[in-house]
Amino acid sequence: MTPSEPAVRVGVVPLDDRDGTVAEEEVVRACLLQTPPRLPPWLGYDPVGSELFEQITELPTYYLTRVERGLLERYSSDLAEQLGCGRLAELGSGSAKKTALLLESCVRLRATTYLPIDVDRSMLESSGAMLSAQMDGLEVTGLWGRYEAGLEWLRTYPGDPLAVAFLGSSFGNTTREERDGLLDEIARSLRPGERFLLSADLDKSREALEACYNDPPGYSAFADFRLNYLTQLNRRYGAGFVLDDFVPEAHYNAATSTVEGILRARDDRTVPIPGLGLTLHVPRGHFVNVGYSVKFNGERLVRDVGAHGFSLRSQWRDHETQYGFFLFSRDEL
Repeated sequence: MTPSEPAVRVGVVPLDDRDGTVAEEEVVRACLLQTPPRLPPWLGYDPVGSELFEQITELPTYYLTRVERGLLERYSSDLAEQLGCGRLAELGSGSAKKTALLLESCVRLRATTYLPIDVDRSMLESSGAMLSAQMDGLEVTGLWGRYEAGLEWLRTYPGDPLAVAFLGSSFGNTTREERDGLLDEIARSLRPGERFLLSADLDKSREALEACYNDPPGYSAFADFRLNYLTQLNRRYGAGFVLDDFVPEAHYNAATSTVEGILRARDDRTVPIPGLGLTLHVPRGHFVNVGYSVKFNGERLVRDVGAHGFSLRSQWRDHETQYGFFLFSRDEL
């Protein structure tokens, strides 16, 4: 930094999992013991994984980021007005490049505190510095940890009216049980009348989805991102995965309306994972799941979220690509 450049201070709060929260190691172990074995989505978002995901968002076939950005460019002023709050927390904030469009509209209306929740501290620091430098009237405090720990922090430190945002269609990266648990956590973190903003990708053709979630010719961002999960297992838990033993790919499961990102074994593989106290056997042609991307029916989504104490206030959809923002209000208790 040169003497003429102003220092930008960004607060980052390291979060401890609350009592009763399952430790990270136990979550990963339980996921690997499922059939097929699975890895939780947050495991892939170290600094390398975060950068690879940014590359994914720029792939010519990956429509989600462009469509969400387009909706925010058209409707961010309306969204900001309807959020009606001075604090905005975001689950899985990442680079916050799209969220910046919403925050710009928020700070035009009122001073705003942005509370991004993410497992990648370096991304919290860089995105917070970028946003703070761009916008007067914006305070940024990054919450470094898993979603549950971030939501517990929000409950522990109440303040001005709050909204929780879950953007990037990341709500679909979870199982039904995980979504129900997360919605309960969000509902507990909001007071009556406070807002929950959700973006979701709606169901569409197999061809469109498999084109979106696989690398086009000449690119490798998706493949590298999925293989990074094995790198994380090796680094964190002393696993013995050889990356070339697995083929990264994605396919659409029409029965569950889910795109499944997988690592398929080229041959029988038995891999020790000493840090988790288990050995994983993956027969030839079988796979480890490294990503769910559920595609929703909009009306059913509204009913499912509503069952956790929310009422739909507004929605904004791109009907061509079937993608939407859904704004809910926390019901009276």
